[in-house]
Amino acid sequence: MSKQFDVIVIGGGPGGYIAAIRAAQLGFNVACIDEWKNAKGGPALGGTCTNVGCIPSKALLQSSEHFDQASHHFAEHGIEVKGLGLDVAKMLARKDNVVKQNNDGIVYLFKKNKVTFFHGRGSFAAAREGLYDIQVAGAAEEAISGKHIIVATGSSARALPGAPFDEENILSNDGALRIGGVPKKLGLIGSGVIGLEMGSVWRRLGAEVTVLEGLPTFLGAVDQQIAKEAKKAFDKQGLKIALGVKVGEVKSSKKGVNIAYTDAKGEAQTLDVDKLIISIGRVANTQGLNPEAVGLKLDERGAVVVDDECRASLPNVWAIGDVVRGPMLAHKAEEEGVAVAERIAGQHGHVNFNTIPWVIYTNPEIAWVGQTEEQLKAAGRAYKAGTFPFMANGRARALGDTTGMVKMLADAATDEILGVHIVGPMASELIAECVVAMEFRASSEDIARICHAHPSLSEATKEAALAVDKRTLNF
Repeated sequence: MSKQFDVIVIGGGPGGYIAAIRAAQLGFNVACIDEWKNAKGGPALGGTCTNVGCIPSKALLQSSEHFDQASHHFAEHGIEVKGLGLDVAKMLARKDNVVKQNNDGIVYLFKKNKVTFFHGRGSFAAAREGLYDIQVAGAAEEAISGKHIIVATGSSARALPGAPFDEENILSNDGALRIGGVPKKLGLIGSGVIGLEMGSVWRRLGAEVTVLEGLPTFLGAVDQQIAKEAKKAFDKQGLKIALGVKVGEVKSSKKGVNIAYTDAKGEAQTLDVDKLIISIGRVANTQGLNPEAVGLKLDERGAVVVDDECRASLPNVWAIGDVVRGPMLAHKAEEEGVAVAERIAGQHGHVNFNTIPWVIYTNPEIAWVGQTEEQLKAAGRAYKAGTFPFMANGRARALGDTTGMVKMLADAATDEILGVHIVGPMASELIAECVVAMEFRASSEDIARICHAHPSLSEATKEAALAVDKRTLNF
């Protein structure tokens, strides 16, 4: 007879493991299934985010930032560095250790919260009255059953047709995190979050980086005033960004990768690089889930079809994170995981898609929440805008990083904050205040009236709020 659980979570990424922990906190008997493996074949909980995404990329971004500072900026602080060297193997080892710490942390949390963990691939086997049978394919085959199933299987990198990932020359986010040495020339197809972050890492370490983007505008989802400011900074750093290109044949050989493409003027071009990172989006990871066994409905993209509360097409089956509609963000998955666990318990889980923050961890960082100026114009909504540059912020000057600005958008009549967009130092941290303000439907005047510490980068947020009413104090 199979082991029976109140809740079974398939997937141990940010959405899955958080859903499992919250369900256990609410008194349910919970199991979580995850197939990620570490180098020794053991479990590596945390999904794409922890293993080949958010966490390792930030570790490398930090290492590359230190190297860039030592190479180009320490001298202006009176710090002399002689014989500066780079040990990529050690850098990668540190990254791997950071990942392991996070893997181990989740294992500890499962033990603390009495979540039963199964290492392997989970799939639907059958549905019977009040229960779903789940097969676990791992070192040993196991069969378990549960009253509620939460699908949290995440997403996979989208391959470019005709150029499959080999993780040697043509790289996904996984291979991009394991390049053993600084390539002389690095190419990227796609200027999304992953592409720009990985391009930034290897550019700082000395690679010549070229980005090929099919869209005619840079960072089309970002407020365009902010995107233009960011592109100026990237251009200054030496990132070569070609917009409006059409990629043709991609050839990989022992020498590297050759990319044929047509530029924005319609002229044929070629690019030869040592390594090529493909960053053209991600697809829902439902392969092997065996939804046919129970009649679980998927959409044309292979994602699980859910309603606004993450209920799937079957009773007591839920799905969260990258495997459903909405932004593919780890923190969005976490919020959905908590909300679903609470809904199973009869509570009212809360996820507000309008106040989910977005962050690109380049230098300068880019972060935003709410609507862009372009979206407000398209909707015909009357608004006021206020901006404040970091070059007028005392803390930014002391840091030696005055690139960028804070931009705040508010309703013309009510002054409710509709969106905040930041490009500059520590944007990923500064955006949190704005998320809180928007969640409580604050006005720009509310932010303007709150005392902010001096000197701090957050004063730029206060000044942008003051700018909405055209009364900045330091610019």
